[in-house]
Amino acid sequence: MLTQLRKCIITCALVTVCIVSPSCDLITVPGSNEGLPEPATTVYTIKKGSHYATSNPLKRNSNSIIRFEATFDSTAVYKTQATENQGDINKLYGISDCNSPHQTNSARFGWRWLENRLEIHAYSYINGTRQSTYIGSVELGRASTYELELKDGLYVFTLDEKQVTLPRGCSGAGNGYQLYPYFGGDEAAPHEINIKIKVL
Repeated sequence: MLTQLRKCIITCALVTVCIVSPSCDLITVPGSNEGLPEPATTVYTIKKGSHYATSNPLKRNSNSIIRFEATFDSTAVYKTQATENQGDINKLYGISDCNSPHQTNSARFGWRWLENRLEIHAYSYINGTRQSTYIGSVELGRASTYELELKDGLYVFTLDEKQVTLPRGCSGAGNGYQLYPYFGGDEAAPHEINIKIKVL
């Protein structure tokens, strides 16, 4: 009982210090859970015959950096009806930008199943002009880390240790809305596709 009382007194004192000083670092009390809770993982499902994921709530985003983990499974393997559409880039995650619609200014990671591998691309719009570049490929069933940094006039895309840049149509922090997984391209999903994303 005395030990629990001491822990309570210590915890209350530390909480008071953190409230008074916003720069206070995370403090672990002996016997308590260390650190913060693990970020939640969201499974985004794109139904057969659809383009959009089942979870895509409207969310404003003003961050300068977006960092997340994504895991693809065997449902990311597909074959389009028209051969020429196999090279279309599907969308993974990102934001609209410059206080404009996403087909005017935006940045996100893209993906496609091509030549028996899952490719990841940097994908963006700058003043209505679409641009993309290949970053690397990822393994099915393995989580990879993605980071999108918004700099003045520049997007920096990082996939694990690989990095590429694309021009940006504005400066400062992001000013737009969240963009979620989307299949297409011209064609809708040929079967159900599941993608796990954990924001870091």
